[in-house]
Amino acid sequence: MEAGDVYVISPGEVVGAGDASGLEEAEGWGVFFPPEVLGAQAPGAFLSWRAHPLLFPFVRGAAGGAQRLKVPLAERPSWSERLSILDLELHQRHDGYREAVLAHLTLLLVGVGRLAADVVGDLRLKDEPLLAEVFGFIEERYRERVSLKDVARAVSLSPGHLTTVVRRKTGRTVGEWIAERRMVGARRLLVETDLSVEEVGRRVGYGDVGYFVRSFGRAHAATPLGWRRAGRP
Repeated sequence: MEAGDVYVISPGEVVGAGDASGLEEAEGWGVFFPPEVLGAQAPGAFLSWRAHPLLFPFVRGAAGGAQRLKVPLAERPSWSERLSILDLELHQRHDGYREAVLAHLTLLLVGVGRLAADVVGDLRLKDEPLLAEVFGFIEERYRERVSLKDVARAVSLSPGHLTTVVRRKTGRTVGEWIAERRMVGARRLLVETDLSVEEVGRRVGYGDVGYFVRSFGRAHAATPLGWRRAGRP
């Protein structure tokens, strides 16, 4: 660990003692939270920190386990101040502390998302060129009727082999990643535009509005229109 490091550990990710050597001499902050603290009916807050298209910071198995990010030197004082205020609110518990904690946590997660913005570039630096190609292709083509076969063809692998590799490295299949990227786009369009549900689905790669609505409902336990209403003031 070095000054300025931020480690993002996904839900369910186990970090063993062998991964934490030297921690007994390290100083830093640890922030733990269940996703429900952001509120099942608060997609605005949810969107603000999960808006990055590839969702890599909080994905289980991201490129070898915990995601390591680096806070630029000039931004470190503001990060320390934000964490100190969060800690103070949790300890003092004055009136309104829950709302204050949620606000500071959301800002913290926005910062994490921004640090992880160049996911494809980061994968290349981590010597994960295949994953970089896969996610780059998904990002470029998710609005179309793209499938596992299309992705496999683009990276010159058989669909079966690609599925095995991507699942082993990320914990998800290529199809799940395509669907996840489409859902990110759908959530943003629902909250930020007045497009019809059918048009939102079409813009993120779903030609059948019924299939889009069912897929959205399975992923969010809410209808697209319900998500839109909950996400607007």
